[in-house]
Amino acid sequence: MRLIAFVAKNMKQLDINFMHPVEQINIIIGRIYRSGMTTTSGGNISIRDTNGDIWITPSGVDKGNLTTKDIMCVKKDGTVVGPHKPSSEFPFHKAIFEARPELKAVIHAHPPALVAFSIARTVPDTKIVPQAHNICGDIGFAEYGCPGSEDLGKKIAKQFRNTNYKAVIMENHGVVLGGTDMMDAYQRFETLEFCCRTIINAKKLGGVNYLTDEEVSKYAHHIPANVPHFMDISYPSDERAIRSDMVKIIRRACNQGLMISTYGTVSVRWKNDDFLITPRDVARWDIMPEDIVQIKNGMAEAGKIPSRSVALHQRIYQLNPHINSIICTQPVNLMAHAVSGKKFDVRTIPESWIFLQDVPSIPFGNIYKEIDEVAQMFADNRVILVENDSVFVTGDKLLNTFDYLEVAEFSANSLVMATSIGELKPMGDKEIDELRIAFNVK
Repeated sequence: MRLIAFVAKNMKQLDINFMHPVEQINIIIGRIYRSGMTTTSGGNISIRDTNGDIWITPSGVDKGNLTTKDIMCVKKDGTVVGPHKPSSEFPFHKAIFEARPELKAVIHAHPPALVAFSIARTVPDTKIVPQAHNICGDIGFAEYGCPGSEDLGKKIAKQFRNTNYKAVIMENHGVVLGGTDMMDAYQRFETLEFCCRTIINAKKLGGVNYLTDEEVSKYAHHIPANVPHFMDISYPSDERAIRSDMVKIIRRACNQGLMISTYGTVSVRWKNDDFLITPRDVARWDIMPEDIVQIKNGMAEAGKIPSRSVALHQRIYQLNPHINSIICTQPVNLMAHAVSGKKFDVRTIPESWIFLQDVPSIPFGNIYKEIDEVAQMFADNRVILVENDSVFVTGDKLLNTFDYLEVAEFSANSLVMATSIGELKPMGDKEIDELRIAFNVK
């Protein structure tokens, strides 16, 4: 039993290559429900099998207790197999698959921010951060149709016939997204909801600064294409322990909404300036210890591609001996400040200032163009916001760095909330000087 538990604990949560469609659907609908992006009765997802069968969530079954046995199959000939009725929205799932043969998975749900856009009858502009636009692409808009009707299916299918669209806002209803597989669909879904939440919070702070098409395009050119590799790889016990700690923190960050599947980098110093870092293009909540990339003498272990900001992480460690761990991510409230240009004022509560001190912002693109200059800033700053990109948090032990991230996001959330109450009144210089003395802060 212990062996079984160990294996289960260390398996990938979603394996699109070997998991049966019912397992994939059960994992993703559960994740959507636990993340607060659908209700007990709301939302439905499907997978089209290679033989033309469509596997889909059932109608009227508790999303919080769904099992693989509850997932329905609608055969290519229309025969229904399973203990329940297929989702009432099956008609538009079928219509999407017919309109777009390359799509193999469809997700429909009612996450609050995306529903807000559907009620406002507005399509979100995803060019708030580069990876969001690259993942989500252009967004379609389907006029209202009665849920479960053939009319709604026709209206949605009409949008999906435009091959530029893999996501469609449904008027006064929510969103529907397609993907080449279930992970592709889920990452698009999660990223689009992140965009909408960030935009809404940024508007509360004053407005949104969107990237231009040129800036999004140039971003890709800054990402290192050919990272040198080394072959003589070893995994001593202390190195393996770091991998395990990193995976635990990454999953914790994902579960707490501090990281999404499509973005987030964690690194930890190992020996001298050698370190371990997250891989590129692996869903964050599905990262395993063996996915982590070892960086030695500026080279990555053979067969793996490190996160895009690996060069900056390396320079931070080289120039700042006191830093032993780095987290780079996109929590919605910190990102609301990063895309609005609104100063992130940590003089909100004593804990925030003691942990973070003042948090500067740097221009978009500088983490790739001005690596030395940015790395030097961490000598005096624990946290730095990157406009329309991310937040970097540094510290000694990884758990401490994660704590600083939590404090920063909690503080940013309070600032966003405060905009609905009245004028922000942070602590003054007198209170800050008192904190400097009491807690020996330089």
